[in-house]
Amino acid sequence: MSAPVASADQVREDQWALKAFDAEAIWKVSKGKGVTVAVIDSGVNAQHVDLKGSVTEGKDFIDGGATTPNDNHGTGMASIIAGRGHGASSADGVMGLAPEASILDIRDDGGDADGLAGSIRYAVDRGASVINMSLGNASNVPAESKAVAYALQHDVLVVAASGNDGTPDVTYPANYPGALAVGAVKNDGTIWEDSNYGSSVLLSAPGTHIVSASADSDTGYHSGTGTSDATAYVSAAAALLRAKFPDLTAGQIANRLTKTAGLPSSAKGLTLPDKHYGYGYIQPLAALTKDIPAGSKYGPLAVPTSLQGNESASASPQSGTSDDASASSSSSDSGSPLLWIGLGIVGVLVLVLVIVLIVKASRRNNNRGGGPGGGAPGTYGPGPAPQGYPVYPPSQQNPYQQPPQGQWQGQGQGQWPNQQ
Repeated sequence: MSAPVASADQVREDQWALKAFDAEAIWKVSKGKGVTVAVIDSGVNAQHVDLKGSVTEGKDFIDGGATTPNDNHGTGMASIIAGRGHGASSADGVMGLAPEASILDIRDDGGDADGLAGSIRYAVDRGASVINMSLGNASNVPAESKAVAYALQHDVLVVAASGNDGTPDVTYPANYPGALAVGAVKNDGTIWEDSNYGSSVLLSAPGTHIVSASADSDTGYHSGTGTSDATAYVSAAAALLRAKFPDLTAGQIANRLTKTAGLPSSAKGLTLPDKHYGYGYIQPLAALTKDIPAGSKYGPLAVPTSLQGNESASASPQSGTSDDASASSSSSDSGSPLLWIGLGIVGVLVLVLVIVLIVKASRRNNNRGGGPGGGAPGTYGPGPAPQGYPVYPPSQQNPYQQPPQGQWQGQGQGQWPNQQ
């Protein structure tokens, strides 16, 4: 593929999302310093002029070893999150939304039986506080689901792409309880037509004509469209917040993002979370500066079964049923130890039955996301993923092209187009 034709300063000019976010105002509050974002993807070109100094070598789960081969997709996502630009005052090239965050480069395509479970756990154990997964598949892999719960248990926010089919089938890992599923919006703030949708989508972000660094050369760029790019922007926003509010939990970070999200005028009045927008598109400046109550430990995130009951504010209705049963038993005061023992045994049996039903229902719901005959583990690679979408969408491989002119027209600092 020939090198893209575009000057570095034109690249910065065409990063329309930074204008929509009012990035200059954001960077006066936070740049993501001290936060590590794990990019589980196809590998990052750490030598790209806009990424030098921001990438830490992780692990290659595809070929083994510590060296991670680079690819356009992984390099692009890393630059959207933590690109630092170059030249005088770093005014040229791609600037990430969280330019002082660090990228932990993890190469994985989910090709083994446990899918991406190993890379998720590795990211948690290596100190990442945000995990970006701009990839997806139709398969519900139990080990992956447990790994997402492991991340949330260790206060790590998992951000994942909803998919690029325009269907009501949110892909995995975005569809696992505990993950923050992201859809994509266009330059005018309305939902991108091919953004997958469903009840698990919590947020949306810029996803069309997104300029990012390319692995074709150490100075190359390209333009892409998809929920991958949107996911990277949400991960970057989370990094900004984790730097500003280090005492907030992963769920409370998600809470600040959802409570300050916006909608275009055409979507006003929707019941939130909407299956397409979630709570709306991210507004990082508002999330950083508005007075938002911390909220419960897990915030708007769906709580994995294994973590339910850890905090009353985030307990599910099902777990509340178990508590009610226990309360009812304790109110029976017969004074007989045998009766108490009997009631205790009954209570345990009821609790076990409830848990079994919850697990079965959860698995049924997750499997619907994959559609009939969802792809088997190992279909994450560049080839076709049955009922899903390729991990590395072809649009990300396109040579750099400028976004259509005139689509983005801001209406005030920190505001999205058409926002009221």
